Order: sequence, then C-alpha cells, then structure tokens
Amino acid sequence: MAIQPEQIAREAAAALDAKQAEGIRIYDVRGVSNLTDVTIVATGTSGPHLKALISEVQRRMKDLGVASYRTSGTPDSGWVVVDYVHVVVHVFSPEARDYYAIEKLWATATVIPLPQF
Repeated sequence: MAIQPEQIAREAAAALDAKQAEGIRIYDVRGVSNLTDVTIVATGTSGPHLKALISEVQRRMKDLGVASYRTSGTPDSGWVVVDYVHVVVHVFSPEARDYYAIEKLWATATVIPLPQF
C-alpha cells in the first residue's frame, strides 16, 4: 500500500521539527489547488538552517521510499521548494515568508493538525 499524502506531510513536518523549523503549517489544499493535495510551509533562520531543514526532509522521505519530483530554489535565496507530487514542502527565510505570503493562497484550505512531536 502506498503512503498517503497526509502521512507524507506528517513525516515531513516531523523532520522539519527535528531540525527546529519555525511556524510549521500543513494545509490540505484539495479543492483549493489543482497542483497538489497537501502543502507544508515552514521557516528556517538562515541559509545553512534552510539547507539542514531540506536535507532532513529529503532524508526522511528517502527512508520512507518517497521520491521527490523536483527541488527548486536555494537556501541562500530564502525559499526552497521540494515537490513530492501529492505533497509540496516550502521552506522560507523569515523575510521571504513575510514577503511572498503564499499562505494567503490557501486561506480557505483546511489546516491539518501537526503531529505531537
């Protein structure tokens, strides 16, 4: 049985939490977006922190047998996106998260509760 998008999202959120990401939010965007089912947004404190966050998510997904379709952005740009098709992970610097405010796109989306870390 394939791993479900909600479980991928919870595992990704746990990976982000393990590396001290801030402001982790999981959105069920089905019916709001036709690009993916679930979106995760988190904040890192610096370029190296963003790199560590993304590396931890990728390591955890690899351990689960979940392959990414594409990774875009760089830690130094302040925004990195990892696309797992049914789940998309966005990791921002604080400034980039404020500037782009992409969470406004999903204002009507259901927020999936974070797992107990």
